[in-house]
Amino acid sequence: MELETQYSTGLSQPAIEQALVAAGKDLDHLVAADLAVLEDFHTMGRLATGGLADLAKITADDAVLDAGSGIGGTARFLADRYGCHVTAVDLTDEYCRTAQRLNDLVGLTGIAVHQGDVTRLPFPDAAFTAVFSQHVQMNVADKAALYREARRVLAPGGRLAIWDITAGEPGPLPYPLPWADRAEFSHLVPADGLRETVTAAGFTLEDWTDLTATAAEVMQAFLALPPNPLGLHTFVADFPAKAANLAQALSSGRVRAIRGLARVAP
Repeated sequence: MELETQYSTGLSQPAIEQALVAAGKDLDHLVAADLAVLEDFHTMGRLATGGLADLAKITADDAVLDAGSGIGGTARFLADRYGCHVTAVDLTDEYCRTAQRLNDLVGLTGIAVHQGDVTRLPFPDAAFTAVFSQHVQMNVADKAALYREARRVLAPGGRLAIWDITAGEPGPLPYPLPWADRAEFSHLVPADGLRETVTAAGFTLEDWTDLTATAAEVMQAFLALPPNPLGLHTFVADFPAKAANLAQALSSGRVRAIRGLARVAP
């Protein structure tokens, strides 16, 4: 399977645990904040997640779906900060098993982890009040199905919170990138096309902001940091090269960083 090839290494869980121990963390007394620097597999990391949660006005009353959850960083952040119930779904079984292990280590019981396809979600209609989709659609060719499913599982008045990468200026992209080791794994479309697909699925846009310049600055600052035993390099193969290539693509405008909020009619 394409995404299993892209993301699975068979080493995510043991590599993360070894890195935590090397950084002086006690696995028997781990808290959610201990994982912050290694669990957000998207541009601008926790800064982007926090901003998106603020934009979506998440509260303890929300039932949130983290669609394309990776190793569960967003789900843990939302459950820990807001006390809401979060359901995490990801196509990569290894990431799901790693997410569950990390949830257990930090004692977050209000998260349900499911292995599944974001274009065929295993949940009933109107099951959630908010859906988070961060750096997911670049791996999804059928974007109409992705957003139709998000619309289906959202209750009336529900919000779709988007943080994603789109195509920018024409020209070749530098590979590997965080979501694709080669071109056939990448399904980028221009921001205008993505916006049209979201609205065609039945959403009303409330926010659509291009944060490319900010993302490029943050990526450059990230690349200048000294080495840290904890980080995405712990479980993402060739991460230094992928991060450098993403920074180059953002700085050149070959890709754009888009934040959006869309709502289902009440």
